[in-house]
Amino acid sequence: MASSEITLEAVSSIGAIPAAEWDACANPGADSDAASRPYYNPFVSHAFFAAAEASGSATPRTGWGARHLIAKLDDRIVGVVPCYLKSHSQGEYVFDRGWADAYERAGGRYYPKLQCSVPFTPATGPRLLIRDGVDRERIADALAAGLMALCNATDASSVHVTFAREAEAKCLAQHGFLIRNDQQFHWHNQGYKTFDDFLATLNSRHRKAIKRERREALSSGITIHWLTGDDIDEDAWDAFFTFYMETGSRKWGRPYLTRTFFSLIGETMSKDVLLVMARRNGRWIAGAINFIGSDTLFGRNWGAIEHHNFLHFEVCYYQAIDFAIQRGLATVEAGAQGEHKLARGYLPQTTWSAHFIADPDLRRAIADYLKRERAYVVEAGRELAAAAPFRKSADDAP
Repeated sequence: MASSEITLEAVSSIGAIPAAEWDACANPGADSDAASRPYYNPFVSHAFFAAAEASGSATPRTGWGARHLIAKLDDRIVGVVPCYLKSHSQGEYVFDRGWADAYERAGGRYYPKLQCSVPFTPATGPRLLIRDGVDRERIADALAAGLMALCNATDASSVHVTFAREAEAKCLAQHGFLIRNDQQFHWHNQGYKTFDDFLATLNSRHRKAIKRERREALSSGITIHWLTGDDIDEDAWDAFFTFYMETGSRKWGRPYLTRTFFSLIGETMSKDVLLVMARRNGRWIAGAINFIGSDTLFGRNWGAIEHHNFLHFEVCYYQAIDFAIQRGLATVEAGAQGEHKLARGYLPQTTWSAHFIADPDLRRAIADYLKRERAYVVEAGRELAAAAPFRKSADDAP
């Protein structure tokens, strides 16, 4: 019996795809309680993309023109890829500006390009979103071919599938995509019951340093509060957005997310959000936003309107570890870059992306560059892992 034909289509808005259909591909079982979900990643939920687009954060005006790829089988959506036609390389965290500059100096046109990712979010997760109960390999192959066809149809220079799972990147490599690796720092829960259990695994120098940092961070009468679900009201979002704008303006010049974005995720996915907020003298002074997955806490943005030594580490890293231990989460992803995280117990973790380059000359040059870059990433990872703060012998026991 002949197999049904897979049809492919690209749409220019997340709103063109029913939420239930998208989430059946992205997060099977997403309508159940988090504890019973086999896997849940909040960043690939329909609600997150809807908030990014409806808020004006990820739109054609900001350089993010949706071209979400849909695979259908017997008129049912069986696979999707979140995809945007980009006119720049901002908000991606896998940096290809050097590729663009080199290509344009040689007379090429790098933009537009296709970006398959979660806007403004350097968090690992699925990118080839495929419904349960279908031939996953067949659908993945169709989506890979569809991305290359979409590249041609939109006159894009390239396709970039970033922060993908390793297996997805390797699948795309079989279709001619180039593999790129980088490094982040993730904390791993070894079955700890308390934060002190975690501290007991560190060598004495780092254990003492973390205790001192936590004391000093709160020494000015600062209190820390976890807000999630209905605890997050518009006043809390107002305060956090002030922090986000203050820090984002200094780091990036123009923060990516609008105030409306935070209200929208507050309406549609507040149970997936943890705000770690710091209060002093009756007002909020700093905060960090995290997203809660089935087994991972994803740290995202942070900001403050007062400077206090080590408060950033407390709000972003130590409180995240505390929360993960209490919730029984396996991992904390603390965002992009930051070797300073190593001393706080966050270990190097390889990230994966896959890149289809249409121009054969540019492709050869990038392939050569990536070969050398991958070797560097491997060696850097070895050196960083060797410098991890964990105890190496019983002589360094607490």
